Amino acid sequence: TSSHTRVGILNNPSSKIKEDNTAIARGILAAFLTQNNSSLKSFLSKLTKEETAKSLAAGNKIVKFLVPGMDDDTFEKKYNTLGLDIIKTHQMFCQEVLKLLPGQMAVMSNGR
Repeated sequence: TSSHTRVGILNNPSSKIKEDNTAIARGILAAFLTQNNSSLKSFLSKLTKEETAKSLAAGNKIVKFLVPGMDDDTFEKKYNTLGLDIIKTHQMFCQEVLKLLPGQMAVMSNGR
């Protein structure tokens, strides 16, 4: 609820990282990198719904889920050029540094 709170996301997938199973993770990363706070919050709320995941798995494009106020062009460019290496780096950090198992979730507060 505080405007002074910072949120970050690290991906720790349990399956092999491929284009077709990272749409939501890449969408979240692209949004964090390109959008202002109000658009980001609305988009993330929409993107993290189960029906959105099902729709993306069925072949719908992520641009279908963009919300008003987003910088659509900037988002789409970042999303389309965001490689899988960043997700692999996140996975390696989660497993090697944080000692999480593949797919295991955790919350870090104040870097701990």
